Formats: sequence, C-alpha cells, structure tokens
Amino acid sequence: MGSVELLPVGRRVAYWRGRRKLSQQVFADRLGKSKSWVDKVERGVRSLDKLSTLQEIARVLRIDAAALVGRDAEAAEATKRADGVDRIRASLSRYEIPLGKPVDRPVLPVDRMLRDVGYAWTTFQYARYPQVIDLVPNLLTNMQRTHAQAPVSGRVPLVEAYRVTAALLVKLGDAELAWLAVDRAMLAATGDRDLVAAAAVQLGQVLRALGRVREAKSVMLTAAYRIAPPVIEHGTPAELSLCGALLIQAGLAAAQDGNEAAASELIDEAAGMAEQVGDGYDHHRTGFGPTAVDLAHAAAAAETGDACDAIAWHEKATKLRPGWRWLPAEHRAAHLLNVARAYLHLDDAGNAARVLTEAERIAPAEIVHRPAAWDILAEVARDPRAPTRIAQLAATLGVG
Repeated sequence: MGSVELLPVGRRVAYWRGRRKLSQQVFADRLGKSKSWVDKVERGVRSLDKLSTLQEIARVLRIDAAALVGRDAEAAEATKRADGVDRIRASLSRYEIPLGKPVDRPVLPVDRMLRDVGYAWTTFQYARYPQVIDLVPNLLTNMQRTHAQAPVSGRVPLVEAYRVTAALLVKLGDAELAWLAVDRAMLAATGDRDLVAAAAVQLGQVLRALGRVREAKSVMLTAAYRIAPPVIEHGTPAELSLCGALLIQAGLAAAQDGNEAAASELIDEAAGMAEQVGDGYDHHRTGFGPTAVDLAHAAAAAETGDACDAIAWHEKATKLRPGWRWLPAEHRAAHLLNVARAYLHLDDAGNAARVLTEAERIAPAEIVHRPAAWDILAEVARDPRAPTRIAQLAATLGVG
C-alpha cells in the first residue's frame, strides 16, 4: 500500500484505477463521464464533493468509499480489504490442478493442512477478518494441491477451507464470490454425509445473503433431514449439531420470506436437539447449542419486525444462559447487530447505540468490515444522543 492513504482524493482515484487496470477512457465510460472529467478529477482540478459520485466511483473500482475519502487507518484497512478479496477471487479463479500446471512449491502434508485450516477457522471466530483475508488465498492454493495428491485424506481440509472462505466472504458482503466458494465445498464434499451437511450450513448463509430465501429453506431442510439420526434421542452431538444448525438456517430463511410461523416452528425443532447437545461445544464449527437457538429466535423476530420479541430472546440468551460467554466473538457480535436493528425498529437509538458499542468492543472488525453493519451504524450515529465513539466510527468509515 505504501502511503496511498495520504494522497489527495483525486490521486487515490488514479491509484485504484491503475490497480484495476482500467484506462481513463474505460473508467469514464463505466461512470458515464467523459475522459476529460476523469483526468481533471485525478489531477485535482475538479473536486469530488458529492457523496453519490464518490460511491459510484467506489462501486466501479470495487472498493469501499472510505478508501477514497481518507480516514487514515480505517481507509488503509478498507483498501487492504479490497486487495484481499481480489486475491481470494484470484485464488478461486486458478485451475492449476485440472489444467495440469506444474507446482512451483512443495505440496504440504494433510496434517499440516488440517492445522492451517483449523487456525483459519479460529481466527475467523475471533472476528479477526483482516488476518483471515491474508490467510485464505494461500490456504486455498495449498489445499487444492494437497487434495490432488491425497484425494481421500485431503478432502476434509479442502471442504473446510472452502467453508471458511464462504463464511468470510458473506461477512465482507461479497455473496456472489461466496457462492463460488461454497459451491466448491459442496462438490468436494459429495459422497460424505457429514461433510455435505457441514458445507450446507454455509450454503444456507450464502443463499440467504443473496436473497434466495425460498431456495435456501428447501435446500436446508433437505440437508437437515438427510443428516438427522433415525431416532433423535440416539443421535450423536455432531449429528444433532449439524441437523440443528441447518434447521436454524431454514428458519432464518423462512423469517426473511416473512413466514413467521414456519420460522418459529423450525427453530423450535432445533431447540430440542440443542438441549441434548448442550452449550459450550462447537461441533463442525456450528456453535450449536441452546444459546445459539435463542439467538436464532431473536434474529428471526428481528427479521419479521417483531422487535420486542427479538429483545426478549436476547435478554434470555445473554442474562439467563451461561452459554452466551462461550460463543465465539464473531457469533456474539453478529447477534448484537440484530439486536441493534430491533432497538432501531422501536426508535430506541440509545439502546441501539449501547449494544452496537458492545459489539464493537467484542469484535471491532464486525463493525469495520461488514457492510451489513454500516447502515445500522449510520442510523445510530444520526441520533444526537449517540455516544462519541459511535459518531467517530461512523465518520471514520464514511457512513451516515
């Protein structure tokens, strides 16, 4: 990156246009502007004083608008994030193994790959998204090579690498690229009942992020009942965690589709399994347990507009369930965003700010790097009673 974050906005536009390998004419055409207009902007002759113009430029350049307006450290993070997603895209776009390209580095053993993907998952669950962005490109490349050499034992780490990549990309707001990653996971998992169910959890997240909620519900139910044990009471914790997590995904899809009754029924079905599993476990990276079920009820209620019910489920999970503190930071912070949204629905910006501040304390990257958080942050920051930290964060990220 060097010192690009210190450049004037026009020079930043020129920098990113160059990084995207766009000529001034092509860039101008995509913006619906003239080449002369682009040249004047980049030389600083013409100022960029409209937020809508900055946002359109950022869209064409595939970067966060904050990367253009500065904001020092946060702008640097935004540009690093864009670079990282580009590197992940490049890794997913390589076909070295099918095309038989020569491998230019040693193929790593399966046990090393299992440790590496485990570290990536742990880093993700601690919501250290910039670090995961840095890890994923090489992880994917190495996993593909290892799997080609050891197709049986190398399948588990390969599927897990695609799963964590998809989960990360959903967080970063690139659901289309996440779909490519999770599709690879599903194909690699085919034939292994547990791996298919594990990959399907991320498939549900991706389909919901894409707005394909009815498809998400249908696929999740099929996957859930495929992994469900014949007698629920005799199921293993791993089976029940996968089945319950898939039912939660189906329930959240139903909530997005406006079907409150179906959402409640599906999540209630998962609740019985959760009681058998208990809190404090993380089978197949699901975090499934009674507390996770309560959080899913809260998310579904927030989605259907029942803010009071969402807050009631939140209070139960965080105050009455010991499992709240055992959930990964990523899971807790993501839940608090749903609760902030519920408070905003009740025009309670004060409590929305309180839980948003708590989310930022638990996992700063959940706010800084998630587009889903920015609208909530902007609305809270517009309230004159918003805490200074919230107002500063919104200004830093250029939202509001």
